[in-house]
Amino acid sequence: MASVPVYCLCRLPYDVTRFMIECDICQDWFHGSCVGVEEDKAAEIDLYHCPNCQVTHGPSVIDGGATGGRDPSKPVKTGSAQFVRELRSRTFPNADEILLKPSGAQLTVEFLEEHSFSVPVMVLRRDGLGMTLPPSSFGVSDVEHYIGSDKQIDVIDVSRQCDLKMRLGDFVEHYNSPNRDRVLNVISLEFSETRLSNLVETPKIVRKLSWVENLWPEESVFERPNVQKYCLMGVKDSYTDFHIDFGGTSVWYHVLRGEKIFYLISPTPANLALFERWSSSSNQNEMFFGDQVDMCYKCSVKQGNTLFIPTGWIHAVLTPVDCLAFGGNFLHSLNIDMQLRAYEIEKRLSTADLFKFPNFETVCWYVGKHLLDTFRGLRENRRHPATYLVHGAKALNNAFRSWTRKEALADHEVEIPETINTQALVKDLAKEIRLVEVNEITESFYILQMSMCLPAVFSGFSKKDGSSNGAGSARNYKHLATEGSSLSDLESEDELQIDETPPPRRKTAGLSLPRKLPRAKPCSDPNRIREPGEVDFDIEEDYTTDEEALAAHGVKGGAGGILDLLKASKQVAGLDSTEAPASPSTRDAIQGMLSMANPPSSSSSSSSSSPLSISGGLTEGLGVVKEKGGKAVWVTGGVKKTANSEKKPVIQRPGKRPIKRPARHLSDEESPDEQETLGTCFKDSDYVYPSLESDEEDHTNKTKMKRKKNWDDTPWSPKARVMPTLPKQDRPAREGARVASVETGLAAAAAKLAQQVSGGGTNKKNLVF
Repeated sequence: MASVPVYCLCRLPYDVTRFMIECDICQDWFHGSCVGVEEDKAAEIDLYHCPNCQVTHGPSVIDGGATGGRDPSKPVKTGSAQFVRELRSRTFPNADEILLKPSGAQLTVEFLEEHSFSVPVMVLRRDGLGMTLPPSSFGVSDVEHYIGSDKQIDVIDVSRQCDLKMRLGDFVEHYNSPNRDRVLNVISLEFSETRLSNLVETPKIVRKLSWVENLWPEESVFERPNVQKYCLMGVKDSYTDFHIDFGGTSVWYHVLRGEKIFYLISPTPANLALFERWSSSSNQNEMFFGDQVDMCYKCSVKQGNTLFIPTGWIHAVLTPVDCLAFGGNFLHSLNIDMQLRAYEIEKRLSTADLFKFPNFETVCWYVGKHLLDTFRGLRENRRHPATYLVHGAKALNNAFRSWTRKEALADHEVEIPETINTQALVKDLAKEIRLVEVNEITESFYILQMSMCLPAVFSGFSKKDGSSNGAGSARNYKHLATEGSSLSDLESEDELQIDETPPPRRKTAGLSLPRKLPRAKPCSDPNRIREPGEVDFDIEEDYTTDEEALAAHGVKGGAGGILDLLKASKQVAGLDSTEAPASPSTRDAIQGMLSMANPPSSSSSSSSSSPLSISGGLTEGLGVVKEKGGKAVWVTGGVKKTANSEKKPVIQRPGKRPIKRPARHLSDEESPDEQETLGTCFKDSDYVYPSLESDEEDHTNKTKMKRKKNWDDTPWSPKARVMPTLPKQDRPAREGARVASVETGLAAAAAKLAQQVSGGGTNKKNLVF
């Protein structure tokens, strides 16, 4: 049987519960208690010599001590005194290049939505933040008074970059001691459940955005995550290495006394990949991560300043002087995707539970349910969710799918609330996201259509004196397109094609607008408080006709209103104009719009004398102009508009043939019979009365029945035989097919059959006897 290896002067086997140190000379291991080396001071030893090796090689080398300084071949350990000295002497880009510095009153949800909360925010004074804090004279002894000296807290030994358990009273004694043998730092003292919580209130913006503050149900069986209020106490030269706050949370810091220096790195995909590789390396404590990225900013937070660090930002913290600060972490909806990415990095790095956001997946399920209800409510009220909220919901729903897959469900089901049906939530949330995206596409199509048509037609509709006949209406109508949509670059003649053949089935005249398309308009209720993630526009559907839409925006319906616009633009022949005419492309655009605006009626198909021709046959889409007492009368479907004009020759552009006016087409619902029936009816302003002399038969239904096709309603059967479409024909006679050999064969077969029958009867009789 193999013997168990033994170590140290006591020659005992390895014990995992006891601290051991290796001799740099003989490579043997010794228990700290056996050789007089304390665990918390071992990091200060550069070269350790065991008692046996000290006889020949001298005492151990402790932090540049007895034998002439630190070995230059060995790297500097993170957190050591040498590391802190070198870090202080280095220069970094100033964080003012990236910081936002609003006042406390300016830091609102709208401000962060506008900037996506993607860069750190510094508030120099706490006024306007809605935050409550103790006075600046408040110290660590007061913290001990409100929390209790026997409270067990987690303390970081900076030189060793490891965690220790310590009583709060012992740490306060170390903090107040003038002679400190170690550098200790407290960064994870959460005090929400203590008396100190009554003295500290988080900033108002944090309370409005925090998932835990707003969405965690009181009846939840899971323990509420308490990460909102932390007390940070660090002595001079305390250092916390680069990290991402747990769960991708954002964090706020307010320095009550002293100063903190932050080293900030943006969470780009490249930096996150480098951070993950650095965190999993075996020599992490020998490499300064700031040297591996392209840009590391230095941000000094002095007494009275408040710093907000967004989701995913990689940062380290140095305490140049004794410092007391308050802070907290919070999840929010402004950058859900980055929060989930940080959470996935934590899982890949196997981060200890002590440094993870408690019940992270549980709060995500509650948020998913809230987003589903929010999307439904906004859709019912015809309002849009913000873009960042839609992107966040998609990322969250993808995470839900990965957590509930069969192979991964066992690792995640412990954090799923019992009140949530996961499958239904994933399905319904995906449906609402699709509806929002379809709505956005529909609006984009509508805006694009309006932007392409209207600016080309109404560009340059103005008069010298500033008044407008149709130009004002044009400007109102142009306002239907959203601000910033400048698609009016239709100056090329090739871009605008005029279809000379009108649509065969057009029920109404006028500009064709899409029906029942959602539109954005400013919120009609000035007192309504907008929730985070909701835009300031109502979404309404358009149930009006084209002419009602034109009239609502000040544009006259029909050809008369368009004529006014043409007159205002100096394009109608016969008007006195001192200004230069519009460009050819503009005239082509007007001609195309007018040809689509009013399909010619059958009554106007017979043109009369002195037609008003604009830009090569423009009147074909408008109607007929007849001279009446020196005035031109515009006739369109029973509506007459008069305009002072003189008879002018037809103006046609070279190379352009005039547009022919085809006969009016009847729609499916209209027929000559219907027109005759309506002609025999008595009409007034309110009703239409059928004629008593009319036939009892309903000509409309009769006509529709004639047009209706006869369809075979026989249900489909899989056993039905496929028959040819042509009628079955008689088979032609085959003359001369029967020959003598065939007849002889048939006779022989008949004789043989008769012989077999007679023989069978004889056998039966023999069997009877």
